[in-house]
Amino acid sequence: MVIPCYNEEAVLPETSKRMREKYRQLIGEGIISSKSRIVFVNDGSKDSTWEIIKKLHADAPEYFSGIDLAHNSGHQNAVLAGLMSVKDICDAAISMDADLQDDINAIDEMMLKFYEGNHVVYGVRSARKTDSFFKKFTAESFYKFMKLMGADVVYNHADFRLMSRRVLEELSNYKEVNLFLRGMVPLIGFKSCSVYYERSERFAGESKYPLRKMLSFAVNGITSFSTKPLKFITALGFMMSIMSVCAFIWAFVAKFCGFAELGWSSLLCSIWLIGGLQLFCLGIIGEYVGKIYAEVKHRPRFIVADFLNDLGAEFINDESADENK
Repeated sequence: MVIPCYNEEAVLPETSKRMREKYRQLIGEGIISSKSRIVFVNDGSKDSTWEIIKKLHADAPEYFSGIDLAHNSGHQNAVLAGLMSVKDICDAAISMDADLQDDINAIDEMMLKFYEGNHVVYGVRSARKTDSFFKKFTAESFYKFMKLMGADVVYNHADFRLMSRRVLEELSNYKEVNLFLRGMVPLIGFKSCSVYYERSERFAGESKYPLRKMLSFAVNGITSFSTKPLKFITALGFMMSIMSVCAFIWAFVAKFCGFAELGWSSLLCSIWLIGGLQLFCLGIIGEYVGKIYAEVKHRPRFIVADFLNDLGAEFINDESADENK
């Protein structure tokens, strides 16, 4: 299990308690190996999250391990850091958030689907009963808009998923800095399926995805996996050209008929309309230029400051470790 954590001191004790009980059950039933671990990834937390993770490891190293990132790298990078750190020492890895909103009982079915030959098992919400109207509307609109833009995403799926070692190896070949794992994993391919569960309310603490971050995440997902906004600009420019020709004909007729003074309002509106469209189009282009700027610098997506136990042994000694950062 790979569980990213950012300022999760309020929920970690309960999360670790429930995960330990779940592991005991899974090991007792022979579904997972006794060598399986729960890996918490501390994403540069400012509270006592890392201290709690170290204590969990000290008290129960047979269950818990941890990775400490040198600075806050963001949720997607934290997930990737955990997955890339364990990819050489596991048969499969499940990523899950620490807030206990994802149903850990779905892990049983995920493992069974994995044994049936599925390389990717998506945890998909069966309903959004715990969401507010605004949250439900914006989330569902996001998935529909992503589909419209041509991005292959699983509807109502976040980052609760199982991936086999083979898929993790292929995922390590994706080098982009602007991560959107919900779109990257389906691109890899292999046999996949979904398990459905009801998402609970956050057990404790505050959401790490306020509206500002949600909007930023949505924009990143759209611009990372679709060029349709650029094509939209081309279509918009073509339509504006046709409208401009029509306006020119209208202005010529008005001038010929002696009603030129009537064109003042339409001219003013046209100037504002065209100016606004130009700025809007430049903004979309700027999003793509900004991503090119971030990609060409080839900065590491995350930097690991510390490992607990022997978790990082193979990752540190791996010749491709620098490439996997």
